[in-house]
Amino acid sequence: MLNYLWAGMTLTGILWGALHGQMTAVTDGAIQASKEAVTLCITMLGVMTLWTGVLEIGHRSGLVDQLAKRMGPILTFLFPKLDPEGEARKQISVNMIANILGLGWAATPAGLKAMEELKKVEEECRTGGAAGQKDSAGRSAAARQEGTASNEMCTFLIINISSLQLIPMNMIAYRSQYGSVNPTAIVGPALAATFISTVVAVIFCKVMDR
Repeated sequence: MLNYLWAGMTLTGILWGALHGQMTAVTDGAIQASKEAVTLCITMLGVMTLWTGVLEIGHRSGLVDQLAKRMGPILTFLFPKLDPEGEARKQISVNMIANILGLGWAATPAGLKAMEELKKVEEECRTGGAAGQKDSAGRSAAARQEGTASNEMCTFLIINISSLQLIPMNMIAYRSQYGSVNPTAIVGPALAATFISTVVAVIFCKVMDR
């Protein structure tokens, strides 16, 4: 869908420029935008490499595991049915830590792995691992249709989208790239906005869980 959207916007701009005799401006704009895109990609690649490396060092040194353990009460509150020692909770904690640090690039792989682990948990429940348990609609685990997201999956997705961020690295890098006098000025507003969105997300998840 996005491919069609962007292609349509590009073609509309070209046709508009052609109809109004502005093809020179369109061509110059395309060349300048291409140059900025390459420069921005190089900048973001450097930031991504740095912070992904920092996260990997933290993971190998055991720091991420320590942070995950400290997040235990929060994860238990959000995902009470998950095994505290399970792989799903570990991947969720890595994803949340990366998001809090504004490392969306590092959070994505952990998020995908977390969804895979949550799917395995749901399949185990469906095949009889949680016989007798029922979901919020009163259906037994075995009666749920394959491909239907569990409460834990929905909660994780919503929390991931709300994404509390202490350091919005993406926005700081963008603002620095485009000549902001104070790129880090976005930290306060971003923290406030993501805090509110996360609180609303948690409340929504707990209400819908019922």
